[in-house]
Amino acid sequence: MNIEKIDFFQPLLVVVAIIAFLAMGYVGSFNYRFEDSLKLEVILTILFSCIIFSVGAIAIKYKINVEKTKELNFLSERLLLVLVIIALILQTLNMVLLGGIPLFNSVLKSSATTNIWRIAYPLFLIMINLLLAKHYDKKYLLLVVAGALIFGLNGYRTSVIGILGSSFITLYYLKKISRKFAVVFIAIMVIGMLAVGYIASQSIANQHWTLNPIELIFYRAAFTLEVFEKIIPLGGTTHGHILSMIFSSGSPRTFIGQYVLHYTVCLTSTLFGPVYLDFGLPGLTIQMLFMGAFLQLVHKLKKGIGVAIYSVILTHTLIWIETGPTDIMIWFLYLLGLILIIINFNHIKLNKN
Repeated sequence: MNIEKIDFFQPLLVVVAIIAFLAMGYVGSFNYRFEDSLKLEVILTILFSCIIFSVGAIAIKYKINVEKTKELNFLSERLLLVLVIIALILQTLNMVLLGGIPLFNSVLKSSATTNIWRIAYPLFLIMINLLLAKHYDKKYLLLVVAGALIFGLNGYRTSVIGILGSSFITLYYLKKISRKFAVVFIAIMVIGMLAVGYIASQSIANQHWTLNPIELIFYRAAFTLEVFEKIIPLGGTTHGHILSMIFSSGSPRTFIGQYVLHYTVCLTSTLFGPVYLDFGLPGLTIQMLFMGAFLQLVHKLKKGIGVAIYSVILTHTLIWIETGPTDIMIWFLYLLGLILIIINFNHIKLNKN
């Protein structure tokens, strides 16, 4: 097998990541303050989701062909660079207005996701990847690192993963990654993720945990899957309320905490939790089939700007495995994928073989 011909970031990576997350959660449920290990129903539901996702992805892979893709020439290097810098300035302004660094203060972190951040983060995430995809230059890697640091100070490890992960995938498809570079970049991403997650958890008021950064990952996986375990008996009982909150001023994760655990807490409920709570197993089936098919189609359009858009969508879909799709800002990334599909609609052909 020629390892260089393997596409490590094809959509089925999501299935691999889900199974890895399930394995970590299962191990964690035996070790960290949990009364019982994960129920078989949880495991079977998640494996069913993986199968449905795979069906959607494989169907598009073999039934759809893309001959070429359309470029957007107005995205000049200067324009993209200016937008990247504006995003960094906006996030810096966000922390100034907050009056401190949320990473080290749980009170500030609770209010760090402001409207400024909602503009700054997706702007930076998208524009830095477009800049790399269309106008690659090694010096722009410094902007990637700067973005990960500045947005990491907001206290959310998902921002660090989103920026570094998507940039890594973009560079992978541009064939700009050597083995040495890959090791260094992955090390930076892992260390950054562990550091932000651990520091943020330790800054929570009255926090007395003694878990180290590695143990904390297993604990978080187990806790998130335990939340999904509690959601399963409630499947379909919210009748789309969580979905509607995503497009309003409500807080879906806080609502899930109140509805499932009966106290006010912002919860991550896995990729499967929100849709299962809203629409039960039929809704979960539709979501996973859609995601598999959609990601595979965008994957086929990964040339030019398509590389950047696919990298961003794939990275945040992987992040969703823990956090759940409850942010309108992230659904906006899927909208970008839809726009990419529409732009290239005439180049997408049905394979009749």
